[in-house]
Amino acid sequence: MNKRNDWEEFKKLLEQHNITKLYHFTDRDNLENIIKNGGLYSWKDCEERGIDIPKPGGGGAGSLSWSLDKQAGLEHYVRVSFTSNHPMMYVAMNEGRISNPVLLEIDPEVIYDEDTRYADRNATRSGARIGGTLNDFKQIHFQTVKAKKHFDLDADEQPFYQAEILVKNSIPLKYITNIGNFGIPIPSQPQQMQSKNAYTARVDREHPTAFIFLVDQSVSMKRLTTFNGEDMTLSEAVARIVNSQINELVERCVKNNETRHYFDIAVIGYGKEAYSAWNGSLEGRDFVTPEEIRDNPFMKKMVKEEVRTRKGIAIKEVEKKQWMTARHDGNWTHMDKAFKHAEGLLENWMKQHHDKDCYPPTIINITDGEYNGASHDEMQQLANQLKSMFTNDGNVLLFNIHVVPGHTESVVFPASLGELNGNGYGEKLYNMASLLPLNYNEQMRAIFDDKQTDIRYHAMGVNTGMERLVKMMKIGTLSSMFVNNNQ
Repeated sequence: MNKRNDWEEFKKLLEQHNITKLYHFTDRDNLENIIKNGGLYSWKDCEERGIDIPKPGGGGAGSLSWSLDKQAGLEHYVRVSFTSNHPMMYVAMNEGRISNPVLLEIDPEVIYDEDTRYADRNATRSGARIGGTLNDFKQIHFQTVKAKKHFDLDADEQPFYQAEILVKNSIPLKYITNIGNFGIPIPSQPQQMQSKNAYTARVDREHPTAFIFLVDQSVSMKRLTTFNGEDMTLSEAVARIVNSQINELVERCVKNNETRHYFDIAVIGYGKEAYSAWNGSLEGRDFVTPEEIRDNPFMKKMVKEEVRTRKGIAIKEVEKKQWMTARHDGNWTHMDKAFKHAEGLLENWMKQHHDKDCYPPTIINITDGEYNGASHDEMQQLANQLKSMFTNDGNVLLFNIHVVPGHTESVVFPASLGELNGNGYGEKLYNMASLLPLNYNEQMRAIFDDKQTDIRYHAMGVNTGMERLVKMMKIGTLSSMFVNNNQ
């Protein structure tokens, strides 16, 4: 890097506005490639060097984004922003260009290079001021770029939220300050490397993971279904299944009668509002530890359950612990409020574990009908915000499960939108759900018998009956299998 003569003036402005890092979003699948080649290259430099980009955020060859770059003479620049919530990241997610976004943190020193240019908004947007001088840098709306989200700004100010730093040709690895946080070794000779697969972190007390159950408790959940040979409301069946899954998670934490802190678990109910769905002494709590859950069941009740016997599967009455109870009293289905509640919980959880190689949190959303009170675009944005949160090991996983009474033909874990056969609501859930990592496939084959080894499936199901919900919950809590029994 060749520093410009007046670089200290740029530094003063950064210090004045307390800007300590810049950001570049990319897909997790691109990380190995970035490390292998020693840094981030512009798409044109990648093209000229024969570097393949597995998931180009800009859209790839022939895309509008690359065409606009060519028109503006920006094809040799790496574009870096001031914001960690870049609107174009969510556009790229909506369009399927990236699935598991990660934010690379960039050292602001790249600003001082004599070839770096500055844009007061998206550099290809009409009216953008682009230049390489201190005066051009001063045109950036520094207070605007520090807003949490562009939605928080007036419409006239929103374009300036996307101010950019344009770095010529490449950003070497040494300026990507968090590149060592993703579990992929950075060798002295980049061509010789061993990759670390995402979603493989072992779970122990130093590296816990988290589960959030979102449970629709609107009035439509009072419809009847059959579970383990017993007629009951959807709300009762779902409550039993969630309670059972919570109990299974807690039991995985018990070693020599000690309940170890491998997981943080939250249960959020939603209807007209979103709220903690814990009952009894845990009422009103958000994340709760396994020890607290084990010590504080709300009640115990006898329920019918499938039990394995020497003669096969039988339905027997067994005593089960309950931490949440069935509700179906909400006149609305404000899934948006549940997603926002979950995001708030995860923001705090991520801050506490940002420097650890933790298996990412899992959200399991169970509903019996369409959400209301929010548009699909709003719901998609909220889902994207959840899925864009990540630990060093992977992105948050969002499961969307649509439950129905009876035995309607269901579709679970589809690999493509076409499998939904035009089911409009199913398509919405598909677009909002996470793309599952390949290491889920083995478990899915064991449970469903019809999944392949090398296809990526989406974490959703539509028209799901109770038996399939039980199976999907086991997939959703797959990370509990990664418990390190020695910790």
